[in-house]
Amino acid sequence: MSQGQWYPPEWPDRIRALAAGELTAVTPRRAATVMLLRDRGPQAPVPGPVVHMLRRRTSMAFAGGAYAYPGGGVDPRDDDRLIGWAGPPLEYWAARLGVATVTEAQAVVCAAVRETFEEAGVLLAGPTATTVVGDTTGDAWEADREALAARDLSFAEFLDRRGLVLRSDLLGAWARWITPEFEPRRYDTWFFVAALPEGQRTRDVSTEADRTVWIAPAEAARRYDAGELLMMPPTVTTLRALAPYGTAAEALEAADAQDMTPVLAQARLEGDELVLTWPGHDEFTKHVPTVGGEGGRA
Repeated sequence: MSQGQWYPPEWPDRIRALAAGELTAVTPRRAATVMLLRDRGPQAPVPGPVVHMLRRRTSMAFAGGAYAYPGGGVDPRDDDRLIGWAGPPLEYWAARLGVATVTEAQAVVCAAVRETFEEAGVLLAGPTATTVVGDTTGDAWEADREALAARDLSFAEFLDRRGLVLRSDLLGAWARWITPEFEPRRYDTWFFVAALPEGQRTRDVSTEADRTVWIAPAEAARRYDAGELLMMPPTVTTLRALAPYGTAAEALEAADAQDMTPVLAQARLEGDELVLTWPGHDEFTKHVPTVGGEGGRA
């Protein structure tokens, strides 16, 4: 059994309450996260790209201590107006993401790009449809990043101010996972893949993380299996899916073939156990005794 699965101690009681009809599920908040890849040099001892991950602070209410990708919730202001846009049209993104309107699609893609800038200092945007910004360090860039993180500045305003267009062609939609109904904080999260733009570098700037790392997807999954890294099921699943690709470009090219059917955990009673499953992902199945509880790692 995998030893690094994030598992909150309150889950058993909440699962029992949901099964008994005593718990009303909260509406999940739309969110986006980006698996940012970088190719290793030709002299690297092991082929294949590495992925940028951060470790969420243990004080965080959601997934504290778990390794994850840069990401966060959608800013409703990104629904409000059309922005400078490059790459596939919004109609394509609405269909690919499974949302009803182009404004919803824009907001989700904006969240992916904005959160990558906020939490890693990497910006998937450029002055034209075929260019991308270079170095995003410096006082002016940092002031804008902090204003975005504080929600003092919307992403649409940021792009307008700097005369930039969002490069949606630098993203590939990879997966969609929805936080279980028994969780008090729920997210409907779209996972994207992207390559680190030339001239940019990641920075350890997230206030929600206490560590960042570039790591091969297969190595991160191995360390999860060994109980060395704590992760949530969607993180582990996407790492395993990325492992076969030899370059970041190969992974990005493969994105269109990925299944975007939402994955939602299910809980049911079986005798004296509660069984927690993620459809299509049997490795995360969890059997919880109906008496007593547990938490931490599964």
